[in-house]
Amino acid sequence: MGATTGYFGTARAQLHLRQICVYCNMLPLNKPEVLVMRAKDKFDANGRLVDETTRGFVRDILVALADWTRRLRGK
Repeated sequence: MGATTGYFGTARAQLHLRQICVYCNMLPLNKPEVLVMRAKDKFDANGRLVDETTRGFVRDILVALADWTRRLRGK
């Protein structure tokens, strides 16, 4: 998951991080990808995520992370 003020910055960073994870034999959560573009428009002055669509993406990745954690633990 990443956020940027532009359009593609976090996509390139996430791609590079995935390459590092492969090299280190890590087991990252690959899907869903969350790329928050134009983040300055999606957060309020207090840093609270106010964009409902993006909140849904974050919710989806947290559910997937919980599932992935259970799978890795063998439960």
